[in-house]
Amino acid sequence: MVDVFAVADIIVKHIKTHFPQDVAIVGYYGSYLQGRATERSDLDFFFIPATARGREVECQFIIDGISFDFWPIGWERAERMATSEEWSTTIIADCELLYVRSEDDLARFMGLREIISNMCSESKAADLISKAESVLKDCLINLAKMRLTEAYKELVYCRTQAQEIAANIFKSLGFLNQIYYKRSWGHYREQVRNLPIKPDQLDQYLDTIMFSRTPNEIISACEKLTGDTLLLISERQKRREEIRSFSRRMEGYYEEERGMLNKLLTACDKEHYETAFFVAIGVQDGLARILYAAEKGRWPSFVDLGEHREFYVRYGYPDLVALLDPTDFEPLRIAVLQLIEKLENHLKAEGVSLNQFDSVAEFETYYKSKV
Repeated sequence: MVDVFAVADIIVKHIKTHFPQDVAIVGYYGSYLQGRATERSDLDFFFIPATARGREVECQFIIDGISFDFWPIGWERAERMATSEEWSTTIIADCELLYVRSEDDLARFMGLREIISNMCSESKAADLISKAESVLKDCLINLAKMRLTEAYKELVYCRTQAQEIAANIFKSLGFLNQIYYKRSWGHYREQVRNLPIKPDQLDQYLDTIMFSRTPNEIISACEKLTGDTLLLISERQKRREEIRSFSRRMEGYYEEERGMLNKLLTACDKEHYETAFFVAIGVQDGLARILYAAEKGRWPSFVDLGEHREFYVRYGYPDLVALLDPTDFEPLRIAVLQLIEKLENHLKAEGVSLNQFDSVAEFETYYKSKV
């Protein structure tokens, strides 16, 4: 059995001799640190370069059939791992350090671990729920690829897409439960089993995905697993405290959106239906979304099926989309003018300041006062 730590020692000694100012951190993680190593296990080790020259110590090699990959993680990437922007958080959180260049490097590294230790705090919930939702978008792409190609009938293609879906489901559940995984590649399920938030039929879906030889059964299990996870995300979002804030969400919104409203009025005047079609729908849906965010304290999720229109309707804004008519633009034009008036009054009533001026001179006075 290869003495992997003797290998690591050779590399660390070489760094100390020839690259002492070029490498900030050397560490290892994985099976040897967790006491699970077998005779075929490699040593999972990495380094953080301090200079461009430090990257020269990177090395991939094989000794007696055991592969080694001494790979670099830049400080920026390490920070992404610590903030769950990249999935391998455990590399930073649970590694053992073999070399540290300086006290400053150690303090910086331990600062990343401090970020990870706060992962389960309420202040991190919104960001991690958002990440859970974002990961699920990839599942929808995989599902579409399954349904939109003849290849879905092939078991190999179907299993490949399903494997990606399962992996992303695990990632999403990790974010949703505000945890990271210490093991991967076939060890997700044992870590997910005790999580408080997970699909009730997770095990059944995964069994179908892994063991079925019928493509349609696999696709159906993937769809149900993705759908159930999306519902969990939606429920988690709805349970979060609502923080109503028009001033924070809508400051500057009207000034920017007025340009689109003017474009829509021009389209009505010129009876240009294509412009009216795209702008009217964009304006109405955009306003509905930002009203939802101002009322709820969060943007509608991508699993939202129209619920975000609640406040647009409640406040009585005109339905521009229903008024789209290539043979008669006047009702739409009138509705846009009504929307402008209603929106201005609504924002003022909510304490949102509007930067509107009657002349260039008036704007100049305002702008100079900002100094």
